[in-house]
Amino acid sequence: MKRMEELGIGRPSTYASVLSTIVDREYVKKEKNRLLPEDKGRIVTIFLMNFFKRYVEYDFTADLEEELDDVSAGSRDYKDLLARFWRDFSAAISETSELRITEVLDKLDEALAPTLYPPRADGTDPRSCPTCGAGRLHLKTSRTGGFVGCSNYPECRYTRPIGGDPEEQGDRVLGEIDGVEVTLRSGRFGPYVQKGEATTEVPKPPRASLPKGWAPDAMDLEKARQLLDLPREIGPHPEDGQMIEAGIGRFGPYVKHGSTYANLREVDEVFTIGINRAVDAIAQKAARGAARGAAAKPLKELGDHPDGGAIQVLDGRYGPYVKWEKVNATIPKGTDPESVTMEQALEWITAKAGAKGKKKAAPKKAAAKAPAKKAAAKKPAAKKAAPKKAAAKKTAE
Repeated sequence: MKRMEELGIGRPSTYASVLSTIVDREYVKKEKNRLLPEDKGRIVTIFLMNFFKRYVEYDFTADLEEELDDVSAGSRDYKDLLARFWRDFSAAISETSELRITEVLDKLDEALAPTLYPPRADGTDPRSCPTCGAGRLHLKTSRTGGFVGCSNYPECRYTRPIGGDPEEQGDRVLGEIDGVEVTLRSGRFGPYVQKGEATTEVPKPPRASLPKGWAPDAMDLEKARQLLDLPREIGPHPEDGQMIEAGIGRFGPYVKHGSTYANLREVDEVFTIGINRAVDAIAQKAARGAARGAAAKPLKELGDHPDGGAIQVLDGRYGPYVKWEKVNATIPKGTDPESVTMEQALEWITAKAGAKGKKKAAPKKAAAKAPAKKAAAKKPAAKKAAPKKAAAKKTAE
């Protein structure tokens, strides 16, 4: 933010929204109060620098701020400013929209080449695929961002993130399982282990991503075997005999029984949890779900209301209350819910129902006052009284 202020980019009031936007769009990630560039952010930045260079230069925002200040002061016509901006900006959009995605990727691949393909220690071509040796590495893109992949796809499925050290992105052989080679690899979604290679018979060989907290440097064959064997069967449930499994999913480690999933705190529990602990975790998860969906259990049944319908004493979010049909009457503070009698409940329910009736009747009174002309209609009654006074006067005479 200090650097943005030195360069004259934006205003101090906009700095917080700028930083939150690039974090929300996953252009950068925040770790220990530091912003680290993500692959998506690198791609977007290089794209803008190559196709919209004028609008990401440091002085563009600063100059535009001054021009807007002139508009605010009345010394510049805002229509001229907008027309000049849109003329150049729409031309840049038109030129870019005509490009094919391959042309854009070629341009970005060329711009990022020093970062993506630095010289190798053995002097070999930095663009040659380290897996098949025949393909060429090139920048590719997906919904999650950019990555480097082999041009010999799908025969060769080598990929690596665009960030990081390319020397550390190559496959590492961990050993063999059943005579098939197991390797540690790095893909667009992070490091993973794979058993065997993709073939026409097996287009998708067994693979498993490294869970959070597992460092690639610490991976060995035994850990790879554990990941590739997931989900792990723990044992049959004592009630129905259905198999309980443990695995690692989108939301972390879990145990599963039928359609019930119970989360585990640590990844290592997936490989060590026994049947008793798994049954307990599933039972607790099922109980929590039933408690959320079940109706509240009455504390006391008082009997039927004189007009019909049961009266119950329940414990609610705001304290104990008595319930009759749609009427909920709060029990006064200091009253033991277990000691509530039918007479007390009827008194509270009647008071509550009466209060509701008064509130509903209020609009009717207001409506009765609305027609003011009806009150004037009573005046003719005074005219009828006049003959009576005349008759009385005549009688007196």
